Amino acid sequence: MTQGKTALVIGAGLGGLALAIRLQAAGIHTTLLERRDLPGGRAYVYHDQGYTFDAGPTVITDPTAIEALFELAGKPMADYVELLPVAPFYRLCWEDGTQFDYSNDQAELEQQIHAMEPADVAGYQSFLKYSRAVLEEGYIKLGAVPFLTFRDMLHAAPQLARLQAWRSVYSMVGQYIRNPQLRQVFSFHALLVGGNPFATSAIYTLIHALEREWGVWFAKGGTGALVEGMARLFTDLGGTLELNADVVSFDTQGDRLIGARSRDGRHWTADAIASNADVVHTYADLLGAHRRGQSEARRLKSKRFSNSLFVVHFGLKRRQPQLRHHTVCFGPRYRELVQEIFNGPNLPEDFSLYLHSPCATDPDMAPDGCSSHYVLAPVPHLGNAPVDWAVEGPRYQEKILDYLERYYIPGLREDLVTCRSFTPVDFRDELNAHLGSAFSLEPVLTQSAWFRPHNRDAQVSNLYLVGAGTHPGAGVPGVIGSAKATAGLMLEDLQR
Repeated sequence: MTQGKTALVIGAGLGGLALAIRLQAAGIHTTLLERRDLPGGRAYVYHDQGYTFDAGPTVITDPTAIEALFELAGKPMADYVELLPVAPFYRLCWEDGTQFDYSNDQAELEQQIHAMEPADVAGYQSFLKYSRAVLEEGYIKLGAVPFLTFRDMLHAAPQLARLQAWRSVYSMVGQYIRNPQLRQVFSFHALLVGGNPFATSAIYTLIHALEREWGVWFAKGGTGALVEGMARLFTDLGGTLELNADVVSFDTQGDRLIGARSRDGRHWTADAIASNADVVHTYADLLGAHRRGQSEARRLKSKRFSNSLFVVHFGLKRRQPQLRHHTVCFGPRYRELVQEIFNGPNLPEDFSLYLHSPCATDPDMAPDGCSSHYVLAPVPHLGNAPVDWAVEGPRYQEKILDYLERYYIPGLREDLVTCRSFTPVDFRDELNAHLGSAFSLEPVLTQSAWFRPHNRDAQVSNLYLVGAGTHPGAGVPGVIGSAKATAGLMLEDLQR
């Protein structure tokens, strides 16, 4: 029986929100604690002079995973959030002027592929077939199934072996596609979840099929509007959301958690506690007084962590009709640049960029006639390149804005109304992200599924994890999938 049972969820990121909704909808009185003044975590939102800036994920795939939360609660999603289709999914650009509009139209895709490399049309068809097979095995069957024992991993091993999961994303794409630029088109997705295309498991090629299956979407009003809708759904169900609740420690009794304490001295008790905070922060700080927290923190700190990001949010006083919603701006190097991003030891002098221009889909993200944007550059985390971002940040921002003005936004400086940046130090200090990593552990095969921090801790029996640091990993579908896996475990345990 779950009657009278209570749960705490630490961190109101998308994963924490999705988990809290599932628990509350199942009748577990759930309190969601968020250290910042707004929910969202990495999906925080900024407002400045009429411009709306999403701070985090802006690519929404598999809307059915989000719809399921509202269905579970018996509420129509349309009452809380509206998802708008994005077309094309992405525009990919190179400095030589080449453009590729990555859409969901098979004929249009094949026409563009043929123009770049006729032989790659058949190769792409074979790659799409492979990607769909990986989607079925890696996402639909296993994406929300917790891997708690090595036996769970062995059970999945035959499928993973058949799909050659030990190979990298780029290696698998290269098996089907020969044109160097098209290889970038079909391998860059790994970067969206903090993965190195040359090291991340080929399982992550499923992202291509995921997008082809359900499309790419954007919440009207921004990802922040999705967060707001999910938070409202949670409180409408009777859940308690507390903002400015900076949890600093868990209270333990033997190998069980009995509560959590905030920096300002408040205390909450619960039968089960889930952390949507960074996994190293969870063990090293929140559980740091317990031997399990100390040993697991040491183990996790020895792992490979994903890259960080340098993000510039800027508002312009004119619309930019030449831009699509999502633009990937490839620099002169690919393999070499990616290796430096993931391994350091310095900040690369060149970059590839992701440019977000939401007014292409939702003009209300900026004042009338204006446009809001953010541009991000993947950069090494603080452990791989100990950059002094107080010095380097302003220089790097100017360098990126100069580059955008040269290649993509003529007159950018003249039209600039507002501008702010977010550095790896901000990821570390504002989000408690270990080493300023933007996506938690790097999604290589040896840090995926059973090898990733588990959805339920192996020793502290009522401590659970949700979000990018646990199974299945980063990305909006990943963290919402983790909430489904974690909720299943919590409800099962609380019914005992």
